[in-house]
Amino acid sequence: MSHDSLRDRIDTSKPHSARFWNYFVGGKDNYEVDREIGDQIKSIFPGLVDVAVTSRRFLGRAVTYLAGEQGVRQFLDVGTGLPTADNTHEVAQRVAPDARIVYVDNDPIVLAHANALLTSTAEGRTAYLDADLYDPQAVLKAAAGTLDLSRPVGLMILNTLGHVADYERARELVRQLMAGLAAGSYLVISDSTATSEGMIAASEAYNASGAVPYYVRPVAEIAGFFDGLELVEPGVVRVPEWRAEESGVGGAGASAAAVDAYCGVGRKR
Repeated sequence: MSHDSLRDRIDTSKPHSARFWNYFVGGKDNYEVDREIGDQIKSIFPGLVDVAVTSRRFLGRAVTYLAGEQGVRQFLDVGTGLPTADNTHEVAQRVAPDARIVYVDNDPIVLAHANALLTSTAEGRTAYLDADLYDPQAVLKAAAGTLDLSRPVGLMILNTLGHVADYERARELVRQLMAGLAAGSYLVISDSTATSEGMIAASEAYNASGAVPYYVRPVAEIAGFFDGLELVEPGVVRVPEWRAEESGVGGAGASAAAVDAYCGVGRKR
């Protein structure tokens, strides 16, 4: 797809989740409309910035765990968002230079920045697909061009499932994606949760801004995405608490209690 046709698909008149998140983690790929709603939401609920930052750190710990301790050499990152520092391929290939990573997004602002992601070690491979979470079979078919789906894959769906309004539909999308992956594959999820009045108010303000809505869910619904999988310890927890002892950043404690986002990693038997 040409850059011109991508630009035609980009709407800068409304806030956008990838640009909004990019602003919160200190990126440069955002517009005034994103910064305005970002500042408004920070005034309502400053803790959302902590959610953005700690979720990014969770990505690093989860990918390091899968590549380093479990020997996973393939990753499928669905709804990847805008590139910042320590993207999935950078973390994975730092541990395992031969790792292969496929990013999936159908968002024009993200696709326009795909070249920033399309780097790889000589031994590994990185690919970017213009595909839709709502069509899992198309995602799997396209990913098979880069990944060997008969071998384990780490499926990353971070801060994305909140865009799927219907919970049962979201669960079915996850189920279909995992059904197409080999035994020994892993599901990695993080999402904001309806665990404080501040987060609920922030979600309502964001959804009222004209952006594509993002729905925060109860923790039990986040856990439900892992039904049928073997949860990796410590289970479904707040994002700063997942294997925090293995990192000098984003650790548990008083600050972790204030983060309204939960995560987990589950293994397909």
